[in-house]
Amino acid sequence: MRGAMMRGRGAPMVGRGGMHPGMHMRGQIFKPFIPRIPFDLIKALLKRAQDLSPSPQELAAVLNLATKVNTVLDNLIIAPGNFEAAQLEEVRQVGAHKKGTMLAGVTIADIVVILKTLPTVEAVQLLGNKVIEELRQSDPHEVLQMLMNEGGCEISSADATVRMLITTIPPNLKKLDPEIHLDAKLMQQHLVSIRHTRWFEENASHSSIKVLIRLLQDLRGRFDGFLPLTAWIIDLLAHYAIMVNPKREPLPLHVSFRRCLQLLSAGFFLPGSAGITDPCEQGSVRVHTIMTLEQQDQVCYTAQTLLRVLSHGGYKQILGLEGNAGW
Repeated sequence: MRGAMMRGRGAPMVGRGGMHPGMHMRGQIFKPFIPRIPFDLIKALLKRAQDLSPSPQELAAVLNLATKVNTVLDNLIIAPGNFEAAQLEEVRQVGAHKKGTMLAGVTIADIVVILKTLPTVEAVQLLGNKVIEELRQSDPHEVLQMLMNEGGCEISSADATVRMLITTIPPNLKKLDPEIHLDAKLMQQHLVSIRHTRWFEENASHSSIKVLIRLLQDLRGRFDGFLPLTAWIIDLLAHYAIMVNPKREPLPLHVSFRRCLQLLSAGFFLPGSAGITDPCEQGSVRVHTIMTLEQQDQVCYTAQTLLRVLSHGGYKQILGLEGNAGW
């Protein structure tokens, strides 16, 4: 006992907690202990999602132009006046802006315009010019531009763009002439987008789903292997990852993000997989079957690589926060 209590000359005093901060031992200086906060994936995901979200100014610019264009089109339905190039049946806003999943820097709103008449290229051009004319009358100082595209036309201001996605009533689809009318497949897609937006508003309005969609869209934009994933597939995948579970309760964002990669890695969108049944189509149509076999394999092995990187702590590379943002 006596020997245990005795200490050699120069021996440091050691308390119950070990060496006291700042004490010397054989020429070494022990720095004060500063605890670190362990990495939390949810914080990184929320930070990235915030970076991907449009600014209030961007949202205001898109909403302002979309409202103006929508108002002009609605007036043409009620009171077309001397405009006879086309007869409008209905107008519906669709796409990311309508769903609340718009990305920062992508100041675009989509409006589906359903015509009663057959959509010739000339009629669509006259309709676009009519919208520009009406907008300039209400605000002569605003700089606007109209451009034609294969699916209709687009109206652009200095800060935003509204794409007018032209289609026609279903009975007219069989009467289309590819030489003078817009592409029939595109017009069918525009009609389908209305069903997609309606389903989304009724089933996928949870805020976590919208955040996850932005994160998945960002991955698609940075990793070529995810390019085959359409906006509709991403919407359904995000909804599935968060809502489809035994408890039928929304999963946390960090769990659902990893779950997306796990599902894709396990072959969720490979041939023979149940995948996700398209809720807007009749029968058991699997959404991943629109991809080629090569594309399905590409999505799978890309997810496997990203999941492996995530498991080894490479979250910054996956989220585009550090290093090579994609491949």
